[in-house]
Amino acid sequence: MSTRVLLATGNKGKLVELRDVLHEARLDVEVLGLADVPDGPEPVESARTFEGNALIKAREWAGRTGLPSLADDSGIAVGVLNGSPGVRSARWAGPEGDDEANLTLLMHQISDVPEGQRDAAFVCAMALVLPDGSEHVVVREWPGRVAMERRGSNGFGYDPIFIPAGHHVTSAELSPEEKNAISHRGQALRAMLPVLVESLGLSPLEQEQH
Repeated sequence: MSTRVLLATGNKGKLVELRDVLHEARLDVEVLGLADVPDGPEPVESARTFEGNALIKAREWAGRTGLPSLADDSGIAVGVLNGSPGVRSARWAGPEGDDEANLTLLMHQISDVPEGQRDAAFVCAMALVLPDGSEHVVVREWPGRVAMERRGSNGFGYDPIFIPAGHHVTSAELSPEEKNAISHRGQALRAMLPVLVESLGLSPLEQEQH
């Protein structure tokens, strides 16, 4: 019987990313999302750091469900905006959390910034809270720059305007496999894998015989 872990999100893209990383590591883990557990009010993300907000969510849902709970807080930090939107990335254009409105506002705010001055980074803090109360946090960054125009249809959020360092395509133009291998969230998930394995007593599935 597989171990169950809750990823405290309703974002289908994030669930797919975690399931892909666990499958790649051959770990028999069933990943649940918030749609799979009893409904309840979302905890208020009141911290001023990605780490703090990730822990708020992971603590809340571990306490409600009794399941090992992972939560991430991630966003884009733009140099010419002094690191904003940062922790407000998902609500940059207002509390509705509208991806399209957020992206449109950000592009408008830096519309007069030349290509060579549009440095940015995606940041992801990943928190794991276990039923016994133990906590673990990892933080990873994905440097790059903001594109002059939107490109690509893969991914979500700010992916269509983020060009990773060393690339000439946006995150939304990468395949899911390419993105998961190098993204901020992919890096954070992989950094958390050894903690999951040790904390939950996991072992890789046997390789299929051919």
